[in-house]
Amino acid sequence: MNKNLSKTLQPVNLLVPQGNIESYVTAIHAIPVLTAEEERALAIEYKESGDLDAVRGLIMSHLRFVAHIARSYSGYGLPQADLIQEGNVGLMKAVKRFDPEVGVRLISFAVHWIKAEIHEFVLKNWRVVKVATTKAQRKLFFNLRSAKKSQNWLTNDEIKAVAEDLGVAEIEVRRMESRLNSRDTAFDLPNDADDENSFAPAAYLESANSDPAVKFEAEDWQQHHQQRLMNAIKTLDERSQDILAARWLSEDKSTLQELADKYSVSAERVRQLEKNAMKKLKSVMA
Repeated sequence: MNKNLSKTLQPVNLLVPQGNIESYVTAIHAIPVLTAEEERALAIEYKESGDLDAVRGLIMSHLRFVAHIARSYSGYGLPQADLIQEGNVGLMKAVKRFDPEVGVRLISFAVHWIKAEIHEFVLKNWRVVKVATTKAQRKLFFNLRSAKKSQNWLTNDEIKAVAEDLGVAEIEVRRMESRLNSRDTAFDLPNDADDENSFAPAAYLESANSDPAVKFEAEDWQQHHQQRLMNAIKTLDERSQDILAARWLSEDKSTLQELADKYSVSAERVRQLEKNAMKKLKSVMA
């Protein structure tokens, strides 16, 4: 590897943009661009020996191109740092597949991989509800945004022109335009929202507790369960009942030692009585 390039790359790790984007862009533009000969030599070195310093040199010297490509996707409202990071992933995939013997520069080969990763990121994150799933829809998604000259809806003539240009039906153009112009709504209201003048889908969902039948069933089951418990407790001797009541049913719960003093036995004996009583309850209610 070129010694000057190696010296420049050694102290920095710029594959994941952090902090101020402008500082990041300044840093990657300080990395020298490889000549065709240097690029080919590093690519051959990586292919033949798997030298990680060589692949690192190829990647780092092309980060400026990734940032330039990612900037063209800023209109989707996604963080620029995330777009650059995804583009860098595409660049790394391109370097892995790059063949120096073909006779083209790395950036010409890598553009496809960089854009593919950014496209995938945009489609996954631009909307909660996916706007494009098939290959044809993805092509329409990105081309339609660039084809629209304003925020207004397309005219019939413009829709027809876009459909003919992209080789899709006019109805598909209309559907995609509708998706592009839609906006996601938060499911819950923000903490500082005005409840009376704000809308959130969560406020309009049916509550399970609002069904009288469901509510009655829950209350009936609770009463039935409580009655079974009381009947099971009555099968215990008086001392065991008192221990369970003092340990589990009273708001001011007694300690083992307090009950031991009450019945003139050891705390360990009280614990055994409590354990046996609980075991009997479980068997009765099973």
